[in-house]
Amino acid sequence: MKTTFRYTQLTFAICLGLLISRCGTVKVPAQPMEAEWVPLFNGKDLDDWTVKVHHYDVGDNYADTFRVEDGIVKVRYDKYDGQFNDRFAHLYYNKPYSYYHLVVEYRFVGDLYPGAPVYTLKNSGVMFHSQDPKTMPKEQNWPISVELQLLAGIKEGEPRPTGNMCSPGTDVVYEGKIDPRHCINSSSKTYFGDQWVRAEAIVLGDSLITHIVNGDTVLQYSKPQIGGGVVEGFDPLQKKDGQLLKEGFIALQSEGQPVDFRLVEIKNLKGCKDPKATNYKAYYVKSDPSACVYK
Repeated sequence: MKTTFRYTQLTFAICLGLLISRCGTVKVPAQPMEAEWVPLFNGKDLDDWTVKVHHYDVGDNYADTFRVEDGIVKVRYDKYDGQFNDRFAHLYYNKPYSYYHLVVEYRFVGDLYPGAPVYTLKNSGVMFHSQDPKTMPKEQNWPISVELQLLAGIKEGEPRPTGNMCSPGTDVVYEGKIDPRHCINSSSKTYFGDQWVRAEAIVLGDSLITHIVNGDTVLQYSKPQIGGGVVEGFDPLQKKDGQLLKEGFIALQSEGQPVDFRLVEIKNLKGCKDPKATNYKAYYVKSDPSACVYK
């Protein structure tokens, strides 16, 4: 068996060499590429992002709420006028996504800004499947979206999980039925202090959504859709209750607690699934034939 195997290898090598010498080059079929992580935050500026602050027009980054320093997106309130005044704010990436794996690394720093609601202490979030900020009136407080809620511990011995789901203007199916709660707690550990925490969301259109914290799967639910309450001041045309959310914008949240984001990356899971295409990737979940490129 060993002799036969070596002979076959040698024969193949000779044939391949003759083929190359006669033809010059050999066409190799397109191979699936490794998973491509794309940074949404470039570590330098917010040129690819748009701010929307409650009480202000879209694009008005009131008091430099979101800023880039030391390669980090920082949420700060040192330039505010002494009152928080429900200036809930969100920083939106300018491109919507539908099927993807999102990763952020965050930490809480400093003290809650005076006048901010007590529930926002060590509280922030990442919104996804969000409406376009351009469709939000000045007086809309939160975007219609699903939230990957980020929390930190306050008192030792009192659990406060992170990676929860909150639903401003939306509903989700949890454990087989639409859950009426605004927020559903995850099974994550409680993280104290200003340590960096890695939070992930695997979002599959209007089907399954998975939350992961520091490598542990902590929550799953499905069928995100418009509904529920909490959101105020919205344009009624934007809130069609029962409509499934298949895609939307991603946004970092500001609610009165200083917070840092040092990493915001995404792996798109929608694309060309034809192995004959040059941009085929085996890890795609959702097929998009229009994206295929052929030589």
